[in-house]
Amino acid sequence: MNLESQLIELAIAGDHAAFTTLVERNQDRLFASMLQVTGSADEAEEVVQEAFIRAFMKLDSFQGNSQFFTWIYRIAFNAALSRRRRNRSKVSLDYLREGGSEPVIEQDAADEPLLRSERVAVVRHALADLSEDHRAILVLREMEGFSYEEIAEIAQISIGTVRSRLSRARAQLKLLIEAITDDPLS
Repeated sequence: MNLESQLIELAIAGDHAAFTTLVERNQDRLFASMLQVTGSADEAEEVVQEAFIRAFMKLDSFQGNSQFFTWIYRIAFNAALSRRRRNRSKVSLDYLREGGSEPVIEQDAADEPLLRSERVAVVRHALADLSEDHRAILVLREMEGFSYEEIAEIAQISIGTVRSRLSRARAQLKLLIEAITDDPLS
């Protein structure tokens, strides 16, 4: 039995220190993941907190078929989706363009760190314009490095659906980046 399994058993038995250790071992990675999903540090912090509260309340339902992080990630991911549905105030790309808030990439800039940060901003902006399903799949695969099987488990969809959503998400992201930068990607 590994340390994580022992901590879970102790936490189920009422050992609050064991659950605290589980939180400490997973909170930074979960926060970084939820930051990618939500796009907001405040929102990510609230989602992570909500996820650990839910996990504590339902820890006895953890079956051990996956790692604890996969389980807590699914809880946090579902909490983020629920919060997003409740707060559905999405700004369209056209609205940003009309308001003059469109990100611009300087092609002639010699400062590579500046270029890199601008590219990151463009990708984040494009990610924000993807549907929730497509953004989630991209974050899980490309940023978190989850396998197709793990993504299927987290999102509770088939592996075939994971593959098709990932393909469509990548194509949409490419189009959105091209629209933002007015520069077709090769």
